[in-house]
Amino acid sequence: MTLNTSTSGTAAELIARSNRLGSDPRNTNYAGGNTSAKGTETDPVTGEDVELLWVKGSGGDLGTLKEQGLAVLRLDRMRALVDVYPGVEREDEMVAAFDYCLHGTGGAAPSIDTAMHGLVDAAHVDHLHPDSGIAIATAADGEQLTATIFGGKVVWVPWRRPGFQLGLDIAEIKAKNPDAIGCILGGHGITAWGDTSDEAEKNSLWIIETAAAYIAEHSTVEPFGPTLDGYAPLPEAERRAKAAALVPTIRSIASQDKPMVGHFADSDVVLDFLASSEHPRLAALGTSCPDHFLRTKVKPLVLDLPSDASVEDSIARLRELHVAYREDYQAYYDRNAVADSPAIRGADPLIVLVPGVGMFSFGKDKQTARVAGEFYVNAINVMRGAEGLSTYAPIDESEKFRIEYWALEEAKLQRMPAPKPLATRIALVTGAASGIGKAIAKKLASQGAVVAIADLDLEKAQAAAAEIGGTDVAIGVQADVSDEDAVQAAVDATLLAFGGLDLVVNNAGLSLSKSLLDTTVADWDLQHNVMAKGSFLVSRSAAKALIEQGLGGDIVYISSKNSVFAGPNNIAYSATKADQAHQVRLLAAELGGHGVRVNGINPDGVVQGSGIFSSGWGANRAAVYGVEEKDLGAFYAQRTLLKREVLPDHVANAVYALVGPDLTQTTGLHIPVDAGVAAAFLR
Repeated sequence: MTLNTSTSGTAAELIARSNRLGSDPRNTNYAGGNTSAKGTETDPVTGEDVELLWVKGSGGDLGTLKEQGLAVLRLDRMRALVDVYPGVEREDEMVAAFDYCLHGTGGAAPSIDTAMHGLVDAAHVDHLHPDSGIAIATAADGEQLTATIFGGKVVWVPWRRPGFQLGLDIAEIKAKNPDAIGCILGGHGITAWGDTSDEAEKNSLWIIETAAAYIAEHSTVEPFGPTLDGYAPLPEAERRAKAAALVPTIRSIASQDKPMVGHFADSDVVLDFLASSEHPRLAALGTSCPDHFLRTKVKPLVLDLPSDASVEDSIARLRELHVAYREDYQAYYDRNAVADSPAIRGADPLIVLVPGVGMFSFGKDKQTARVAGEFYVNAINVMRGAEGLSTYAPIDESEKFRIEYWALEEAKLQRMPAPKPLATRIALVTGAASGIGKAIAKKLASQGAVVAIADLDLEKAQAAAAEIGGTDVAIGVQADVSDEDAVQAAVDATLLAFGGLDLVVNNAGLSLSKSLLDTTVADWDLQHNVMAKGSFLVSRSAAKALIEQGLGGDIVYISSKNSVFAGPNNIAYSATKADQAHQVRLLAAELGGHGVRVNGINPDGVVQGSGIFSSGWGANRAAVYGVEEKDLGAFYAQRTLLKREVLPDHVANAVYALVGPDLTQTTGLHIPVDAGVAAAFLR
């Protein structure tokens, strides 16, 4: 029996408040902060009233918080922990003790901030990470600014790592300051409280808005200093072209320890920061709020060249800076690690800043990479506010290290589910708005890849991407694979959307079923331009990125049994498929030294869901074989050894077999997916 009582009105009110606060980025960052409510419910075991605490659990996001994201604890047991608290040196032990305070089953694990919510004598508590609040919290004279801006309504709390002792500190501050509605947590964020949910929310917003208004009114004109000569943003088309040219190098930098997915942002906030004279100093100081640096690392890698630096010079300098960055991070780890510190998790940057171009952020998946970039924008806003009023003074690096390599943080990471087989892999599939290509894209995404769906019809490509998932999973791009510039644009769009490229599937195709005498030069050119030339163009553009990344990769050709099987009235199609089949062998030989595997799939005619068959090809082939078009799939099946029809999913499964974890030593192979066509056996 489930005894969780979090369906109460108190919990519903808390969720609604949390969603309102969390949906506005001015109030808190994604997955940052936590909220709580206290109330009385009937214990279903004893039938007696019991005081409970509902609090946002570990992980999750306030803006999207649901019932299962709450932890529910008995207040009497949680407050009794004060009597057994062993002191700040052993406060991490208290997190495990929260489990003995839980009421009912289900819900989220209690977070490190649970003590703050349970011990503060207020019915409703909000802990948030607003840019305006953190700007005050990270100002060198933050304590004085707090008094000046808020008077006695908001109290300064010196930096302390989140935990049981911080909860005790805030509880004491509230008790000693009965007129206070909240506090500024040095280096960290804000906490507010109220007797009702509406009052807590009102107090939180008042602190945030009052801080923002004070910064706007009293900030210096140029908080980041004057604009550096030569560091102004490049024109949009130029900067995005340069970004696409730099992405493969930057991904290789971010992925030396383990492969990462990326995100590119060129917002005015980022570009203006990078154009300022103070950006090198401020970037080197790093972020301060724990939620920030846990996702961005303690500081970014910043290219120290002007906006108009050539791509070649930028690449060379980025690689030099990467060596220095890794040495610096190792030294940071060595300075601060103690005997029981977790092992170093990698020394590559998660944020790379390029003046005039923008910001490249990285993570274990697209969402994590995007959110890391959003957090660094938060950090820029914090630095602007702090510098505008005072001097930006983040917490000491030793404190950052204590959080980054916290045993509790390590345990949290260890609880993460195992990644899917294609996690961190970035795919581009051509002709993927329907049929075989769409099935391939779905399969790759289901196994953890992010996918760019390229198609001649942009609307259909975008619709297919939306069907697979949001833009953190799939995007639609337009691509006429017979056009060199269009192909490069599709590859560039993939690079900018996901930070790199690992896996290319040459699937785009068409067919005209005609005899030799009826095949025109235009028919011949059309089919060769789309499939033979198109595959060459896509593979060439992709190979540039794959080689520069240095992470290996896969190129897969969807060829056909017709590449080896001679059927009637099919001269142009079959010839171009044979061209594709030999491209597989040629590129496998050429790209193997770079760790790039090139393989092919030879399907039989795939009728169901096929764009080719629905566009007239099916009717033509049915006429050739003297069957009804509706029976063409069954006709193909009957001429196979297995008597089975080949479907798009069968081809998709074969692609996954080639690019997944089981055939890593295979290249130059063609896999028949034809249910057994003896005439198409490979020799």
